[in-house]
Amino acid sequence: MSMPSEAPQVPLNPLDPAAPLHHSPPSPTIQSAHPQATPLETDSAVTKAEKYERHPNAGVPESDEPSSKRIKLDVEPDFNTSLPDERQKGVVSIKAEFLVNVLGSRNDRRRAIIDDDAAEASPHIDQRDQADSRSGKRKKEKNRGQNKSRNFGSSKDERGLCQSRATYPEFSPAQCQYGDSCKFEHDLRKYLKDWKREDLKTFRGECPIWAIKGKCNVGFKCRFAGSHMKEQETSDGKQELVLVEKEGHDRSSLNGENEESEIGIVNVISTQAKSDLLKRKTLTPKADEYVAFLEKSGKEVLDRSEHSTYEGLVKDADEKTNGNDSAQDVRAQYKEPPFLPSEKRRIYFGPETPVLAPLTTQGNLPFRRLCIAMGAQVTYSEMAMSMPLIQGQRSEWALMKAHESETRPPRYSGSPVVADYDNSRDSKFGAQIAGNKALQVLKATEIIHSLCPHLRVIDLNCGCPIDLVYRQGAGSALLDNQSKLEKILRGMNAVSGEIPITVKIRMGTRDGKPNAVKLINRLVYGGSEASELGGGASGVAAITLHGRSRQQRYTRSADWEYISDCAALIKRHNERGNELADTNQEVDARYQPAGSKVYFIGNGDCYSHVDYNRHLSEAKVDSVMVARGALIKPWIFEEIEQGQYLDKSATERLAIIEQYVRYGLEAWGSDEMGVGTTRRFLLEWLSFACRYVPVGIMEHLPPNLQDRPPAWRGRNDLETLLGSDNYLDWIKIR
Repeated sequence: MSMPSEAPQVPLNPLDPAAPLHHSPPSPTIQSAHPQATPLETDSAVTKAEKYERHPNAGVPESDEPSSKRIKLDVEPDFNTSLPDERQKGVVSIKAEFLVNVLGSRNDRRRAIIDDDAAEASPHIDQRDQADSRSGKRKKEKNRGQNKSRNFGSSKDERGLCQSRATYPEFSPAQCQYGDSCKFEHDLRKYLKDWKREDLKTFRGECPIWAIKGKCNVGFKCRFAGSHMKEQETSDGKQELVLVEKEGHDRSSLNGENEESEIGIVNVISTQAKSDLLKRKTLTPKADEYVAFLEKSGKEVLDRSEHSTYEGLVKDADEKTNGNDSAQDVRAQYKEPPFLPSEKRRIYFGPETPVLAPLTTQGNLPFRRLCIAMGAQVTYSEMAMSMPLIQGQRSEWALMKAHESETRPPRYSGSPVVADYDNSRDSKFGAQIAGNKALQVLKATEIIHSLCPHLRVIDLNCGCPIDLVYRQGAGSALLDNQSKLEKILRGMNAVSGEIPITVKIRMGTRDGKPNAVKLINRLVYGGSEASELGGGASGVAAITLHGRSRQQRYTRSADWEYISDCAALIKRHNERGNELADTNQEVDARYQPAGSKVYFIGNGDCYSHVDYNRHLSEAKVDSVMVARGALIKPWIFEEIEQGQYLDKSATERLAIIEQYVRYGLEAWGSDEMGVGTTRRFLLEWLSFACRYVPVGIMEHLPPNLQDRPPAWRGRNDLETLLGSDNYLDWIKIR
């Protein structure tokens, strides 16, 4: 009797676990351009949810649906015209000697129009399927039903080695708590012979973690185990397998369970802390009290039709009772937050502090570390959802980890002088979170403040365009609910201790209807509800504006003229705040950020030092946030610092890739799981890095992030392979 097939497991909604996930129909203007991708255990909540949203049958057999359509820009570059003398809009101008085919010929290979929603945690399209659809070949119809004979491989050993044997000598293992019922291998030599894959030859076969630390925390499970193990003869003449460590390192630390701190990782959350969160043992008294205050105050505002101010409510109570008791009771209802924004630690944004944007899936710890080495001065974590953080999910708390290089102060020239700014107390790394309910966001903020000591700021994401996040009322949906957003930010300031609060927004949710100016005015001066509650402004220390709408996503160029208008509003606030004295818009200095200065950062289409400097001088922003430009060429921060183009050779670019791999193995481990994770994120990054066109083969500068090149060849074979969008070419790189 055949058993019914098991239904695919649907991931929990990261915003509201009680609400089911629904697959949204494709947009008429932006079609999904990604194949099915099975949600992985290590994926964050947003990544898992979006994979299911795009492909509700992820993890089950593929259907016979046609391949997804390619995303189309408003104006697609025309490759069929003859080469003009001047720069053609939308097309990268390549020198004639580096073109593969004459433009307009039928053999011209057109470069893919990239769907940059991939920067928002989407999987990537298989170029082989696209090649079949372009050539007109009809794909063979797939059989229906579940095919259990397929083997997709695995990033795990066929049978893993028990942890009680992994880091101990062969004849002196630790005691396994499961004994004979343990499902892992206890025979070390059998594991090495039958279950473990052969050692890798990369890095000349030397374990990169062992080379730096002098020991490897995964022991015999390491894919480079041959470089740090040997056989030695015991006193009774037997040959014993042991691990080798470099001189000057304590071997006893090999047996530790948490080695992350030793390789420079901070904000590491203990297993006990995550367990307490899961069991709801972690208390958030500040967040609970503040949310109760918001709910009570909101009801009073609705009931108070005759009195629009706090003073009016007190006066009304005095008139009704002719005494002081009721007035004092009313005043007691209004409690000031334990930390005012003006009492928080001061931060600094300036021309010398280029910012690396928070990039979902792409902005992982190894990539941020790589950008820090290239000159990035401010970094952010990947966007973490508030509910999974509150629930103690391991994958979400992993996003809070940072490298020790991110805890160092950012560059500060000392001009202009920022009053009471202590650069030695500042750092580079900030956490970004998202949520749709004040209670969830405030609880997550208070927990992050208590568990993560190395944070520059906590940033609220109000620009994420992912449909799932938007439909649940988080991300860019908060742009249409400005009163709610203001209350959330004010509450975050109340529970975050001395950590400043910042916010990242877009121009609006719909094309042609921007509302960022109105929102910024509200965040800086406070809305009408804040005036009635006596709460003042939101107290955000910095505002980052992405010059696109939610509907626009990443199509068309960012609107830097609109960013300039918003920057002028912030500048007027910072320079002429005293002019509002004795008016109904007078700002209470107690509710302003430290120094009463709000920093403003622009974001969108920064791809060179020319773009960076132009935005500083023309848009008058304090600094510029770099996103896709850093994914395509991480050395953009070096270009900004040196003020010139850097024509990196193919060898130099390969060295950067190698360094990223080393950082990845240090962060995720050198065992089978760590190697698989590093490989996965490496391929995702290379899908962006392959879009780089060397400046040495370009006819016109500066390069434009939105331009797409015709088919080209590099100055050598390695450069050609690095510029290919086919992952099979990347495999050829040695």
